[in-house]
Amino acid sequence: MTSLFRRLRGRCALAAVALALAVTASGCGDDDFSLPEWDAPGQNARVDDIMIRYAHVAEPQGEPWQPGDDVPAYVWLYNKGGEADRLVGASTPNAASVDIVDSNGKTLADGVDLPPNKLVELEPSTSHLMLRDVREVIRGGDFMKFTMRFEKAGPITFNIHSQIPAYDESPSPTY
Repeated sequence: MTSLFRRLRGRCALAAVALALAVTASGCGDDDFSLPEWDAPGQNARVDDIMIRYAHVAEPQGEPWQPGDDVPAYVWLYNKGGEADRLVGASTPNAASVDIVDSNGKTLADGVDLPPNKLVELEPSTSHLMLRDVREVIRGGDFMKFTMRFEKAGPITFNIHSQIPAYDESPSPTY
C-alpha cells in the first residue's frame, strides 16, 4: 500500500509540475504589462489578447464639456497576441458617434493597426478617438459606458472617465 501511495503521489507531483510549466509558458491569466513603471490614471480592460490601458476622455479646459462639443478620448493599446489586430470602431451612448481620427482630426475609416507585441498610443499628437456631438455635460471625473470594437478580438464595453483637470497648484503671490 505504501508503495502505491508513493507512486500516486509522484504522479500527482509530476502532473502538477507539468501544469505549472504549461501555464507559465503560455502566459495564461498573466496581465503583466512589461513596459517601465507606469501609474497612469484611466480605465484598464482586456479583450482577448488586447490590453487596454489609460482609457480616458480628455480633461475639460476651464469648464465642463458641453452638449454638442467634440471631445477627444485617449487610450493605450497593447496586442499581446501573435497576430496583428485592428481597432475598427468605438461608441458611447453619450455621443452621436465616436470616430478614430489622425492628429489633424481626419477620420481614419480603416481604424488603427495593432501589431503583435507592440504598444500603440492613441494620444493628442497621434491617432486618437473623438466623441462627436456629446449629448450631455461631461465634467472631470464623470464616467460613461464606452465600447471599443476590434477586428479579431471583438467588442468590449467598460466605463471610461473624463480626466479630472489638473489646475495650477503653485503658491499664490504674497502682497
